Amino acid sequence: MFKLITSEQNNVKNDVLSGFTVALALVPEAVAFAFVAGVEPMVGLYAAFMMGLLTSIFGGRPGMISGATGATAVVMVSLVAIHGVQYLFAAVILAGLLQILAGVFKLGKFIRMVPHPVMLGFVNGLAIVIFLAQLGQFKVEVSDGVMAWMQGEMLYIMGGLIFLTMLIMHFLPKLTTAVPSGLVAIIVVTLLVVGLDLDARTVIDYVRDMLPADQAASATLKGELPSFAIPMVPFSWETLMIILPFSVIIAAIGLIESLLTLTLIDELTDTRGKGNRECIGQGIANTTNGFFGGMGGCAMIGQSMININSGGRGRLSGITAALVLLAFILFGAQFIEMIPLGALVGIMFMVVLGTFEWSSFRIMRKVPFTDAFIIVLVSGVTVFFDLAIAVVVGVIVSALVFAWKHAQHIEAEITIDENGQKIYDLRGPIFFGSVSNFKELFDIPNDPEHVVIEFKRSRISDHSGIEALDTLAEKYKAHGTKLHLRHLSPECRILLKKAGSLCEVNVLEDPKYHVASDVLG
Repeated sequence: MFKLITSEQNNVKNDVLSGFTVALALVPEAVAFAFVAGVEPMVGLYAAFMMGLLTSIFGGRPGMISGATGATAVVMVSLVAIHGVQYLFAAVILAGLLQILAGVFKLGKFIRMVPHPVMLGFVNGLAIVIFLAQLGQFKVEVSDGVMAWMQGEMLYIMGGLIFLTMLIMHFLPKLTTAVPSGLVAIIVVTLLVVGLDLDARTVIDYVRDMLPADQAASATLKGELPSFAIPMVPFSWETLMIILPFSVIIAAIGLIESLLTLTLIDELTDTRGKGNRECIGQGIANTTNGFFGGMGGCAMIGQSMININSGGRGRLSGITAALVLLAFILFGAQFIEMIPLGALVGIMFMVVLGTFEWSSFRIMRKVPFTDAFIIVLVSGVTVFFDLAIAVVVGVIVSALVFAWKHAQHIEAEITIDENGQKIYDLRGPIFFGSVSNFKELFDIPNDPEHVVIEFKRSRISDHSGIEALDTLAEKYKAHGTKLHLRHLSPECRILLKKAGSLCEVNVLEDPKYHVASDVLG
């Protein structure tokens, strides 16, 4: 049922090695987002394992990596702070069920409504967010709970390790693609730090900085297998009302980020994922998280880019990343704890350089001003607020711009036929944006006894259009003029009939076109 690998041996090797690289890059992000949500580090690591494994198996986009993310973590903060982690687990279960329903009802197709300028803004905004998130690695704890920027030798070492990592990732693929450059960079930089005994911050240093002083000394990333447990919350209407708003937001944000990441990877790999199946895969993973002590999440654009750039294309890459992460948690925590943060930051900086759409600077002067404005707007909202809000804002602004432009396109060619009827041959849709211009087309006081509105090249799109026609019919009726509508589509006739329109409709030669249909999954 699930095609985990391709038939070519090289793809198996690339998926496995890429999975190792991704597993190492998942650790600090999972820990960081766990702290953001106000839960223990292991809750974030469990989420990264379960999200990665289940979405790789059940999801609709091979090669895409899912895990605990900042986009969903920021939603969870107040829920955990007020009601506790058990309510979080219940909310994640409900969010997963909502995502499964979204896939069952094929709502994933609506991601294709996102305009290209919004996609560019999304990509650029995410690149900036990933970059800014790495700046936190340049801070160290100077006293209990007080963080300050690195200085002196520690800063130089950190910068040197980052630069070395980026050099390896840039030049190694020019020599060989047998192994992922990111994996080589992590191994080389780690061996260099250990061999020279450099004073470099490691993953476990980062974890300890996040914990209270009394817990920092014994901090470790070693854990056990996640175990099944029903969230310990009252099964009541009150509980549902508490978690439902959080679940809806988590589900929506998770699907928006996952489907946009899916679309981006589709473009990079010249393949096509299945949006509705991805909704179901994300839902299964989040529901499982809630029952096994994970904080849930969604697709991770940074880790997905690492995977794609490292050669991971199949489901095996995500499965490998998840299983390797679990193996590290169970048996090899000491190995991931010793990885220098400089290596991981260097990898993420390369992701930033590869993710940002640099061509957008060039095309800004060539596209319409409104498109350029939308790119900048979505990027800014993504950085300062939230991805989901940015995409919604971008789509709304794009829709308003589209409506404004098409509102100017309503016009009519006016003729008199052999029977003395005046014919208004419309061009353009009649909808809320164009009704004002539509009404100005008609010369009601001077029109003859019979007026025909020709809809062969026009259509009624919404209730505002129906109201405009009814108002027009009333005015013509007051002047003793008979109004006829000709060549209406079946959908337009149904709209008028349901609204109880005053107009007399001529149904001859009506075209048989439809609003839209979509049979794709």
